[in-house]
Amino acid sequence: MSNRMQNDAAPRPVEGRSFEEALAEREGIVKALEGGQGKLEEAVGAYQRGAALRKHCEAKRAEAEMRVQAINDSPAGPTLRDVE
Repeated sequence: MSNRMQNDAAPRPVEGRSFEEALAEREGIVKALEGGQGKLEEAVGAYQRGAALRKHCEAKRAEAEMRVQAINDSPAGPTLRDVE
């Protein structure tokens, strides 16, 4: 595993990350796991974090798709309605 992952004792909560931040962190985890240099327990923890980041990214993407759909569905033209 990378030193960054090993030294990151308390990573920022997944929910607080933007789509771009979560995606970048997940890509880093994937690269580190592909390298296969870390301990098994670290790899399992990194995999769990990566899975949480993937779920977070999927939720952010779905939210963005709903917002775009709200714009496209508006009979009065391109306006953004509250989709929450």
